[in-house]
Amino acid sequence: MKLAEALILRSDLNKKLVSLKERLTRFAVVQEGDQPHEDPQEVFAEACGAAKTLRDLVIQIETGNQTAKLSDGRTVSQALAERDHLIQLHAFVNAAIEGTKKEPDRYGMKEIKWVATISVKDYQKKLDDYAKAIRDINVKIQEANWQHELS
Repeated sequence: MKLAEALILRSDLNKKLVSLKERLTRFAVVQEGDQPHEDPQEVFAEACGAAKTLRDLVIQIETGNQTAKLSDGRTVSQALAERDHLIQLHAFVNAAIEGTKKEPDRYGMKEIKWVATISVKDYQKKLDDYAKAIRDINVKIQEANWQHELS
């Protein structure tokens, strides 16, 4: 199975576990004399099986991330760490830009006037650069994910 396929399967298993949790909660209590639509023990057993499959799959994915290489020689794990770093920087720059959007609350000439202390234009350029870098690294990660076969 390709690393990318394993990631899709991991997503599906996570969704299935959420569904099983909701079903277990829904049928854990019924009115006296009624029967649940599903046996909670069977739902729980299915959830245990899905959780074990997910655990094993995550181990395979993590191993694959450490061995799969991008075209530039980095491992997928290294690229994911770099992408997370870029996402954090993007969020900080975006927050700075948003912080300059203070609504004026002046009612007279003696009221306080707010002035931006950063160049929004420069920060917008940084924001765009980080967004491009994130897109570029995502493409490389996806490429490696579709090429790497899990063992």
